[in-house]
Amino acid sequence: MGAVARSAKAAGSKVLLVLASLALVAGCRQDMHDQPRYKALRPSTFFADGSSARPLVEGTIARGTLQGDEPFFTGKDGKDDVTELPFAVDETVLDRGQERYNIYCSPCHDRTGSGNGMVVQRGYRQPPSFHIDRLRTAAAGHFFDVITNGFGAMPDYKAQIAPRDRWAIVAYVRALQLAQHAAASDVPGGDPTKLAKPAAEGSEKKH
Repeated sequence: MGAVARSAKAAGSKVLLVLASLALVAGCRQDMHDQPRYKALRPSTFFADGSSARPLVEGTIARGTLQGDEPFFTGKDGKDDVTELPFAVDETVLDRGQERYNIYCSPCHDRTGSGNGMVVQRGYRQPPSFHIDRLRTAAAGHFFDVITNGFGAMPDYKAQIAPRDRWAIVAYVRALQLAQHAAASDVPGGDPTKLAKPAAEGSEKKH
């Protein structure tokens, strides 16, 4: 009885080994690799023009790249720069704009927007300060267009910065401009007169 059991066990092991081998062989099939398809730009005898690459249907765009909202994607309404951001600005937008600005813009424009970034301090051309009148009064779309297409010595950043992030940077630039030219009356809530007290007290201590 023991011999029969051992024989059956050995036979069962062989069957399992064969099944496992078949499973491994099946997993090595090249169906996904050896597809009936053309490789890019290879010639073809199937099509009359001899090319395997087929012309796209007119109006075809890549998935996810539809840009139906012209002001959002270009910063322009027709030929004119849009004056306002295309969406509401909140703390989340400003935080995102600050993060992107510090990464892509501050090396030249510095973190305050003065145009004296570390790249400039190492001898490169200085960009204008965001706080000059020309840029303080520039439309929001102007900044978006410059980020997208470049201007002067500044290269374009459309490949590095998504459209919504470009607008977030524009919002943060506006915040920088306001921070450098705000009056006490612009501070929401509280008593504006208290803002001057620390400076005045510090001046008195020096004397």
